[in-house]
Amino acid sequence: MKIIKTTLDSIDENMINEAINVLADGGIVLYPTDTVYGLGANIFDNRAVRRVFEIKQRNVLKPLSILVSNVDSIDLVAKVSLSQKEVINNYLPGPYTFILEKTAIVPRSVTSGSTYVGVRVPDNEIACRLAGIFPITTTSANLSDEDVLSNPSEILDQLGCDVDLVIDVGELKSNHPSKIIDLSMKNPKIIRK
Repeated sequence: MKIIKTTLDSIDENMINEAINVLADGGIVLYPTDTVYGLGANIFDNRAVRRVFEIKQRNVLKPLSILVSNVDSIDLVAKVSLSQKEVINNYLPGPYTFILEKTAIVPRSVTSGSTYVGVRVPDNEIACRLAGIFPITTTSANLSDEDVLSNPSEILDQLGCDVDLVIDVGELKSNHPSKIIDLSMKNPKIIRK
């Protein structure tokens, strides 16, 4: 496991490229978002996605969300109507995950077989840059049903395993995951505040 210490406002191209290479090779990256640290894997690598479930000890019937690099990229992974796009544009980038109908390219392993997918565009340049070539998983870096921590060393202790790369920007101000809003129905519904 490699740990890269940096700051939220210091974007090093070598660090971003190294993290993308780790993800492209099937590795798992612990990275900061605008809410909490996340566990990232290339969504197109089923083995890496399974590893995220294993690391979190997460039930494989609970889907993972996807992080894309910008609002325009949402169209690659989800079917978005004009009214949905209007809502999304008001909130993203930001601390929200939107549930939308997935497109065919999103693997079943990510969505646990669901026809819907959670999509995020955090207000965090590091996270968005990691998804610059392909979408990545975005799920809080904690054991399922355990506390969400905001310090990488505490997170690694809780997980009790090695990830391949850690982007450590220190303690995050938040320890609350993103709010989840279901846009798959006629009326938007808040799933998690």
